[in-house]
Amino acid sequence: MAMGRPKAELVLAQAEREQLQSMVRSRSIPAALVARARIVLSCAAGEPNSSVADRMELSNATVGKWRRRFIERRINGLYDELRPGKPRTIDDARVAELINKTLHTKPADGSTHWSVRSIGDETGISPTSVHRYFKLFGLQPHRTKSFKLSTDPFFIEKLRDVVGLYLNPPENALVLCVDEKSQCQALERTQPMLPMGLGYLEGVTHDYKRHGTTTLFAALNVLNGAVLADCKPRHRHQEFLSFLRAIDKSVPAELDIHCIVDNYRTHKHAKVKAWLAKRARWNMHFIPTYSSWLNQVERFFSLITGKAIRRGSFKNVRELIRNIDHFVTHHNQSCRPFVWSATADSILEKLHRLCTRISGTGH
Repeated sequence: MAMGRPKAELVLAQAEREQLQSMVRSRSIPAALVARARIVLSCAAGEPNSSVADRMELSNATVGKWRRRFIERRINGLYDELRPGKPRTIDDARVAELINKTLHTKPADGSTHWSVRSIGDETGISPTSVHRYFKLFGLQPHRTKSFKLSTDPFFIEKLRDVVGLYLNPPENALVLCVDEKSQCQALERTQPMLPMGLGYLEGVTHDYKRHGTTTLFAALNVLNGAVLADCKPRHRHQEFLSFLRAIDKSVPAELDIHCIVDNYRTHKHAKVKAWLAKRARWNMHFIPTYSSWLNQVERFFSLITGKAIRRGSFKNVRELIRNIDHFVTHHNQSCRPFVWSATADSILEKLHRLCTRISGTGH
Protein backbone atom coordinates (compact mmCIF):
# COMPACT_ATOMS: atom_id res chain seq x y z
CA MET A 1 0.00 0.00 0.00
CA ALA A 2 1.44 3.37 -1.06
CA MET A 3 2.15 5.81 1.73
CA GLY A 4 2.51 9.60 1.40
CA ARG A 5 5.28 11.60 2.92
CA PRO A 6 4.91 11.89 6.71
CA LYS A 7 3.67 15.34 7.76
CA ALA A 8 5.44 17.48 10.30
CA GLU A 9 3.64 17.37 13.62
CA LEU A 10 1.49 20.44 14.35
CA VAL A 11 1.43 21.19 18.07
CA LEU A 12 -0.15 24.34 19.52
CA ALA A 13 0.93 26.23 22.58
CA GLN A 14 -1.95 27.23 24.86
CA ALA A 15 -1.56 30.92 23.96
CA GLU A 16 -1.60 30.06 20.24
CA ARG A 17 -4.72 27.96 20.65
CA GLU A 18 -6.53 30.77 22.47
CA GLN A 19 -5.51 33.30 19.82
CA LEU A 20 -6.68 31.04 16.97
CA GLN A 21 -9.99 30.38 18.72
CA SER A 22 -10.43 34.14 19.16
CA MET A 23 -9.80 34.62 15.43
CA VAL A 24 -12.42 31.99 14.59
CA ARG A 25 -15.03 33.75 16.74
CA SER A 26 -14.23 37.21 15.39
CA ARG A 27 -16.70 38.97 13.11
CA SER A 28 -14.35 41.76 12.09
CA ILE A 29 -11.29 40.07 10.59
CA PRO A 30 -11.27 38.85 6.96
CA ALA A 31 -13.07 35.58 6.24
CA ALA A 32 -9.94 34.13 4.63
CA LEU A 33 -8.00 34.59 7.87
CA VAL A 34 -10.81 32.94 9.85
CA ALA A 35 -10.70 29.95 7.48
CA ARG A 36 -6.93 29.60 7.92
CA ALA A 37 -7.33 29.62 11.70
CA ARG A 38 -9.97 26.87 11.40
CA ILE A 39 -7.60 24.81 9.25
CA VAL A 40 -4.82 25.01 11.82
CA LEU A 41 -7.11 24.17 14.75
CA SER A 42 -8.51 21.16 12.88
CA CYS A 43 -5.05 19.89 11.92
CA ALA A 44 -3.81 20.38 15.49
CA ALA A 45 -6.73 18.24 16.68
CA GLY A 46 -5.38 15.37 14.55
CA GLU A 47 -7.82 15.61 11.64
CA PRO A 48 -6.23 14.54 8.31
CA ASN A 49 -5.68 17.18 5.64
CA SER A 50 -8.06 15.44 3.24
CA SER A 51 -10.84 15.38 5.84
CA VAL A 52 -10.34 19.08 6.61
CA ALA A 53 -10.39 19.88 2.89
CA ASP A 54 -13.62 17.93 2.31
CA ARG A 55 -15.39 19.46 5.30
CA MET A 56 -14.36 23.04 4.48
CA GLU A 57 -14.78 22.53 0.72
CA LEU A 58 -11.14 23.39 -0.01
CA SER A 59 -8.43 21.68 -2.01
CA ASN A 60 -5.88 19.44 -0.29
CA ALA A 61 -3.16 21.78 -1.55
CA THR A 62 -4.75 24.77 0.23
CA VAL A 63 -4.98 22.93 3.55
CA GLY A 64 -1.41 21.68 3.19
CA LYS A 65 -0.15 25.17 2.34
CA TRP A 66 -1.53 26.81 5.48
CA ARG A 67 -0.52 23.87 7.66
CA ARG A 68 3.09 24.26 6.45
CA ARG A 69 2.99 28.05 6.75
CA PHE A 70 1.87 27.80 10.37
CA ILE A 71 4.53 25.24 11.28
CA GLU A 72 7.23 27.43 9.71
CA ARG A 73 6.13 30.89 10.89
CA ARG A 74 3.42 30.20 13.49
CA ILE A 75 0.50 32.69 13.58
CA ASN A 76 2.32 35.33 11.52
CA GLY A 77 2.39 32.83 8.67
CA LEU A 78 -1.40 32.96 8.32
CA TYR A 79 -1.33 36.57 7.17
CA ASP A 80 -0.92 37.47 3.52
CA GLU A 81 2.55 38.51 2.45
CA LEU A 82 3.18 41.96 1.03
CA ARG A 83 2.85 42.01 -2.73
CA PRO A 84 4.77 44.23 -5.15
CA GLY A 85 2.83 47.21 -6.41
CA LYS A 86 2.68 50.97 -6.55
CA PRO A 87 4.53 52.64 -3.61
CA ARG A 88 2.45 54.28 -0.90
CA THR A 89 1.73 57.96 -1.44
CA ILE A 90 0.42 58.53 2.11
CA ASP A 91 3.07 57.99 4.76
CA ASP A 92 2.54 56.95 8.38
CA ALA A 93 2.69 60.52 9.67
CA ARG A 94 -0.23 61.62 7.49
CA VAL A 95 -2.24 58.55 8.45
CA ALA A 96 -1.58 59.32 12.15
CA GLU A 97 -2.68 62.93 11.58
CA LEU A 98 -5.89 61.69 9.95
CA ILE A 99 -6.70 59.35 12.83
CA ASN A 100 -5.85 61.90 15.55
CA LYS A 101 -7.95 64.62 13.96
CA THR A 102 -10.89 62.27 13.55
CA LEU A 103 -10.71 61.09 17.16
CA HIS A 104 -9.82 64.27 19.02
CA THR A 105 -11.13 67.27 17.06
CA LYS A 106 -14.33 68.55 15.47
CA PRO A 107 -14.81 70.54 12.23
CA ALA A 108 -14.50 74.32 12.44
CA ASP A 109 -17.91 74.81 10.78
CA GLY A 110 -19.72 73.63 13.93
CA SER A 111 -20.49 70.12 12.74
CA THR A 112 -20.66 67.48 15.46
CA HIS A 113 -18.42 65.02 13.59
CA TRP A 114 -16.14 64.61 10.60
CA SER A 115 -17.40 63.15 7.35
CA VAL A 116 -15.20 61.34 4.83
CA ARG A 117 -15.11 64.42 2.58
CA SER A 118 -14.64 67.03 5.32
CA ILE A 119 -11.71 65.24 6.96
CA GLY A 120 -10.30 64.60 3.50
CA ASP A 121 -10.38 68.32 2.69
CA GLU A 122 -8.80 69.09 6.06
CA THR A 123 -5.90 66.65 5.70
CA GLY A 124 -5.44 66.68 1.93
CA ILE A 125 -6.21 62.96 1.63
CA SER A 126 -8.68 61.77 -1.01
CA PRO A 127 -12.12 60.63 0.21
CA THR A 128 -11.44 57.16 -1.21
CA SER A 129 -8.28 56.81 0.87
CA VAL A 130 -10.00 58.25 3.95
CA HIS A 131 -12.78 55.68 3.60
CA ARG A 132 -10.19 52.91 3.28
CA TYR A 133 -8.35 54.02 6.45
CA PHE A 134 -11.63 54.46 8.35
CA LYS A 135 -12.54 50.89 7.47
CA LEU A 136 -9.06 49.62 8.34
CA PHE A 137 -9.03 51.24 11.80
CA GLY A 138 -12.72 50.65 12.52
CA LEU A 139 -13.63 54.37 12.66
CA GLN A 140 -17.30 55.34 12.20
CA PRO A 141 -17.61 59.03 13.11
CA HIS A 142 -21.11 59.23 11.58
CA ARG A 143 -22.49 56.73 14.12
CA THR A 144 -23.17 56.92 17.85
CA LYS A 145 -23.99 54.33 20.49
CA SER A 146 -26.35 55.32 23.29
CA PHE A 147 -25.92 54.34 26.95
CA LYS A 148 -27.34 55.24 30.33
CA LEU A 149 -25.71 54.39 33.65
CA SER A 150 -27.94 53.54 36.56
CA THR A 151 -27.66 55.80 39.60
CA ASP A 152 -29.41 53.29 41.85
CA PRO A 153 -27.37 52.90 45.10
CA PHE A 154 -28.48 49.23 45.23
CA PHE A 155 -27.71 48.50 41.59
CA ILE A 156 -25.55 45.42 42.24
CA GLU A 157 -27.96 43.87 44.74
CA LYS A 158 -30.99 44.36 42.44
CA LEU A 159 -29.04 43.15 39.41
CA ARG A 160 -28.02 39.91 41.13
CA ASP A 161 -31.56 39.42 42.43
CA VAL A 162 -33.24 39.70 39.00
CA VAL A 163 -30.58 37.81 37.04
CA GLY A 164 -30.72 35.08 39.66
CA LEU A 165 -34.45 34.66 38.97
CA TYR A 166 -33.73 34.28 35.24
CA LEU A 167 -30.87 31.82 35.54
CA ASN A 168 -32.06 29.86 38.58
CA PRO A 169 -35.83 30.32 39.07
CA PRO A 170 -37.22 29.09 42.40
CA GLU A 171 -39.21 25.85 42.63
CA ASN A 172 -42.99 25.86 43.01
CA ALA A 173 -43.09 29.44 41.81
CA LEU A 174 -43.84 31.47 38.71
CA VAL A 175 -41.50 34.28 37.59
CA LEU A 176 -43.35 37.07 35.77
CA CYS A 177 -41.97 40.19 34.11
CA VAL A 178 -44.64 42.90 34.43
CA ASP A 179 -44.82 46.38 32.95
CA GLU A 180 -47.13 48.69 31.04
CA LYS A 181 -46.65 50.17 27.58
CA SER A 182 -48.37 53.51 27.78
CA GLN A 183 -49.52 55.80 24.95
CA CYS A 184 -50.23 53.10 22.36
CA GLN A 185 -51.73 55.37 19.72
CA ALA A 186 -54.61 54.48 17.41
CA LEU A 187 -53.33 56.18 14.26
CA GLU A 188 -55.29 56.16 11.03
CA ARG A 189 -53.36 56.87 7.83
CA THR A 190 -54.93 59.66 5.78
CA GLN A 191 -54.71 57.67 2.55
CA PRO A 192 -54.96 53.95 1.73
CA MET A 193 -51.80 51.90 2.22
CA LEU A 194 -50.17 50.66 -0.99
CA PRO A 195 -49.50 46.91 -0.91
CA MET A 196 -46.01 45.51 -1.23
CA GLY A 197 -45.12 44.09 -4.64
CA LEU A 198 -42.24 42.60 -6.55
CA GLY A 199 -39.51 45.22 -6.59
CA TYR A 200 -41.17 47.82 -4.36
CA LEU A 201 -42.04 48.28 -0.69
CA GLU A 202 -45.34 48.72 1.06
CA GLY A 203 -46.40 52.38 0.82
CA VAL A 204 -47.60 54.27 3.90
CA THR A 205 -48.47 57.96 4.12
CA HIS A 206 -46.36 59.97 6.54
CA ASP A 207 -49.37 61.78 8.03
CA TYR A 208 -52.22 60.37 10.09
CA LYS A 209 -55.22 61.10 12.25
CA ARG A 210 -55.06 60.51 16.00
CA HIS A 211 -57.96 58.59 17.53
CA GLY A 212 -56.80 58.26 21.13
CA THR A 213 -54.51 55.99 23.10
CA THR A 214 -54.56 52.89 25.27
CA THR A 215 -52.15 51.43 27.82
CA LEU A 216 -51.04 47.84 27.36
CA PHE A 217 -50.40 45.99 30.63
CA ALA A 218 -48.46 42.76 30.14
CA ALA A 219 -47.03 39.94 32.27
CA LEU A 220 -44.46 37.70 30.59
CA ASN A 221 -44.03 34.16 31.92
CA VAL A 222 -40.25 33.65 31.97
CA LEU A 223 -40.64 29.87 31.90
CA ASN A 224 -42.52 29.50 28.59
CA GLY A 225 -42.80 32.99 27.08
CA ALA A 226 -46.60 33.19 27.39
CA VAL A 227 -48.06 36.65 27.94
CA LEU A 228 -51.06 37.80 29.95
CA ALA A 229 -52.13 41.16 28.54
CA ASP A 230 -54.87 43.70 29.15
CA CYS A 231 -55.48 47.14 27.62
CA LYS A 232 -56.70 49.90 29.90
CA PRO A 233 -57.48 53.59 29.24
CA ARG A 234 -54.95 54.92 31.80
CA HIS A 235 -51.92 53.72 33.76
CA ARG A 236 -52.57 54.81 37.33
CA HIS A 237 -52.18 52.66 40.41
CA GLN A 238 -55.86 51.64 40.11
CA GLU A 239 -55.25 50.05 36.71
CA PHE A 240 -52.04 48.42 37.89
CA LEU A 241 -53.77 46.96 40.93
CA SER A 242 -56.59 45.67 38.72
CA PHE A 243 -54.01 43.92 36.51
CA LEU A 244 -52.31 42.35 39.55
CA ARG A 245 -55.70 40.95 40.60
CA ALA A 246 -56.10 39.43 37.12
CA ILE A 247 -52.68 37.81 37.45
CA ASP A 248 -53.54 36.50 40.92
CA LYS A 249 -56.66 34.79 39.57
CA SER A 250 -54.87 33.22 36.60
CA VAL A 251 -51.95 31.71 38.58
CA PRO A 252 -52.69 28.44 40.43
CA ALA A 253 -53.05 28.99 44.19
CA GLU A 254 -50.25 26.54 45.06
CA LEU A 255 -47.60 28.59 43.22
CA ASP A 256 -45.69 31.57 44.58
CA ILE A 257 -45.42 34.61 42.30
CA HIS A 258 -42.14 36.45 41.77
CA CYS A 259 -42.95 39.69 39.95
CA ILE A 260 -40.21 41.72 38.24
CA VAL A 261 -41.16 45.39 37.78
CA ASP A 262 -39.51 48.75 37.26
CA ASN A 263 -39.53 51.71 39.65
CA TYR A 264 -42.56 53.54 38.23
CA ARG A 265 -44.33 55.26 41.13
CA THR A 266 -47.65 53.43 40.62
CA HIS A 267 -45.85 50.13 41.31
CA LYS A 268 -44.97 51.41 44.79
CA HIS A 269 -48.27 53.11 45.62
CA ALA A 270 -49.51 52.67 49.19
CA LYS A 271 -52.65 50.82 48.07
CA VAL A 272 -50.57 48.45 45.94
CA LYS A 273 -48.29 47.77 48.90
CA ALA A 274 -51.27 47.15 51.15
CA TRP A 275 -52.78 44.67 48.66
CA LEU A 276 -49.46 42.81 48.36
CA ALA A 277 -48.98 42.70 52.13
CA LYS A 278 -52.15 40.58 52.46
CA ARG A 279 -50.89 38.01 49.94
CA ALA A 280 -47.85 36.13 51.16
CA ARG A 281 -47.20 34.35 47.87
CA TRP A 282 -46.43 37.62 46.05
CA ASN A 283 -42.76 38.71 45.91
CA MET A 284 -41.88 41.98 44.17
CA HIS A 285 -38.43 42.41 42.59
CA PHE A 286 -37.56 45.94 41.44
CA ILE A 287 -34.98 46.39 38.70
CA PRO A 288 -32.38 49.16 39.12
CA THR A 289 -33.26 52.61 37.84
CA TYR A 290 -32.57 53.24 34.12
CA SER A 291 -32.29 49.49 33.55
CA SER A 292 -35.40 48.64 31.52
CA TRP A 293 -33.24 46.21 29.48
CA LEU A 294 -33.25 43.98 32.55
CA ASN A 295 -37.01 43.39 32.31
CA GLN A 296 -37.74 40.74 29.67
CA VAL A 297 -41.26 42.00 28.99
CA GLU A 298 -39.64 44.96 27.23
CA ARG A 299 -38.56 42.50 24.56
CA PHE A 300 -42.19 41.51 24.04
CA PHE A 301 -43.18 45.18 23.81
CA SER A 302 -40.60 45.63 21.06
CA LEU A 303 -42.03 42.59 19.28
CA ILE A 304 -45.65 43.70 19.37
CA THR A 305 -44.77 47.27 18.43
CA GLY A 306 -42.85 46.19 15.35
CA LYS A 307 -45.33 43.54 14.20
CA ALA A 308 -48.78 44.75 15.25
CA ILE A 309 -48.86 48.47 16.13
CA ARG A 310 -46.32 50.70 14.36
CA ARG A 311 -47.33 49.98 10.75
CA GLY A 312 -51.05 49.58 11.39
CA SER A 313 -53.89 51.94 10.55
CA PHE A 314 -56.71 52.05 13.12
CA LYS A 315 -59.99 53.97 12.91
CA ASN A 316 -60.47 54.00 16.69
CA VAL A 317 -59.02 52.72 19.95
CA ARG A 318 -61.32 49.69 19.98
CA GLU A 319 -59.85 48.52 16.67
CA LEU A 320 -56.32 48.94 18.04
CA ILE A 321 -57.20 46.91 21.16
CA ARG A 322 -58.73 44.14 19.06
CA ASN A 323 -55.56 43.96 17.00
CA ILE A 324 -53.40 43.80 20.16
CA ASP A 325 -55.58 41.05 21.65
CA HIS A 326 -55.45 39.11 18.37
CA PHE A 327 -51.63 39.33 18.28
CA VAL A 328 -51.29 38.21 21.93
CA THR A 329 -53.62 35.24 21.37
CA HIS A 330 -51.61 33.99 18.39
CA HIS A 331 -48.33 34.69 20.20
CA ASN A 332 -49.37 32.44 23.09
CA GLN A 333 -50.28 29.58 20.75
CA SER A 334 -46.65 29.17 19.63
CA CYS A 335 -44.70 31.13 22.23
CA ARG A 336 -41.17 30.38 23.27
CA PRO A 337 -39.23 31.87 26.20
CA PHE A 338 -36.59 34.51 25.69
CA VAL A 339 -33.30 32.84 26.60
CA TRP A 340 -31.33 34.83 29.19
CA SER A 341 -27.64 33.86 29.19
CA ALA A 342 -25.80 36.82 30.78
CA THR A 343 -24.64 36.37 34.34
CA ALA A 344 -24.52 39.20 36.86
CA ASP A 345 -20.71 39.06 36.83
CA SER A 346 -20.54 39.37 33.02
CA ILE A 347 -22.88 42.40 33.13
CA LEU A 348 -20.79 44.03 35.86
CA GLU A 349 -17.63 43.37 33.85
CA LYS A 350 -19.19 45.06 30.81
CA LEU A 351 -20.23 47.98 33.00
CA HIS A 352 -16.67 48.24 34.32
CA ARG A 353 -15.34 48.49 30.75
CA LEU A 354 -17.85 51.22 29.97
CA CYS A 355 -16.91 53.20 33.08
CA THR A 356 -13.24 52.86 32.17
CA ARG A 357 -13.94 54.32 28.74
CA ILE A 358 -15.93 57.19 30.28
CA SER A 359 -13.18 57.97 32.80
CA GLY A 360 -10.69 58.01 29.93
CA THR A 361 -12.52 60.89 28.25
CA GLY A 362 -11.63 63.25 31.09
CA HIS A 363 -15.28 64.02 31.96
